[in-house]
Amino acid sequence: MTEQELRQLMARHEADRLEFTTSTTDTDKFSEAVCAFANNLPGHGEPGYLVIGVDNNGRFSGTQITDQLLQNLGGLRANGNIQPLPSITAEKVVTGEGEAAVVTVYPSPLPPVRYRGRVCIRLGLRRDDATEPEQRILIERRVSRARTFDALPCLGSQLEDLNRPLFLIDYREHVIAPEIIAENHRPLSQQLASLRFYDLK
Repeated sequence: MTEQELRQLMARHEADRLEFTTSTTDTDKFSEAVCAFANNLPGHGEPGYLVIGVDNNGRFSGTQITDQLLQNLGGLRANGNIQPLPSITAEKVVTGEGEAAVVTVYPSPLPPVRYRGRVCIRLGLRRDDATEPEQRILIERRVSRARTFDALPCLGSQLEDLNRPLFLIDYREHVIAPEIIAENHRPLSQQLASLRFYDLK
């Protein structure tokens, strides 16, 4: 992260994807923030940021960011307290006004993420434990992404890569009634999508 990118974050102040702290030793607070960002309850699909060395007003606190602190922050994902393991990076940003450690937390593809058994979430400026309905939302996301290999998208492929005769003659003729086919004037992409062979997005 560059100084300019950090300043852009600081200008936004705390939001559901950003948390400031001046503490360098509150491992519980750091872990809860990582867990909450990884759960990504709002569903925006973008990373969250824990910024250490900046106060709630967006000013540098004079904190010295040491290599040991960065190692401790990077170790949050592997100490076994946060499950499943989140994807994070920890880096030091130095500016003329001071230093900061920025922990970037990517949304987990397998929510809910738990810290010592608790499902932490971010609600605007506040961090809290997820209620049962909120946990259900996260569980449903996990289930919706747990697909078998043949249901996963073939990234980088195009409609032209498909064997059209195999679909139009060998498959479609057996699963769709002839009169329906005769009345169907939709393009091939929509026909494939209706049978879950193609994602229009």
